[in-house]
Amino acid sequence: QVQLVESGGGLVQAGGSLRLSCAASGLTFWSYTMGWFRQAPGKEREFVAAINGNYITEYSPDSLKGRSTISRDNAKNTVYLQMNALKPEDTAVYYCAAQNVGTWARDADYDYWGQGTQVAVSS
Repeated sequence: QVQLVESGGGLVQAGGSLRLSCAASGLTFWSYTMGWFRQAPGKEREFVAAINGNYITEYSPDSLKGRSTISRDNAKNTVYLQMNALKPEDTAVYYCAAQNVGTWARDADYDYWGQGTQVAVSS
């Protein structure tokens, strides 16, 4: 079965950086678009970034604007999210997801989801 396992979350001070990882198994990784979403307490889940198997990327104009980089290693079946200059408002559970086809920024179009990793940014 398909598994997506996120790691790399934690507590960081404002201005700090984190690199999230998502290891995928049970799917033909290179053929899936991989996305990162986040959900803060009391808020809806929102798109952060996505990358397809050809390394084409898309970023949210709002979430972590200009402060994140998505990448993937198809040989390791892993997608990454580098987050810099973190702010307290970036505190959320971050999820990775895999999509076969659809709109990258639309969470309903993703087929598989990880369990999420908590990111907390202190002021």
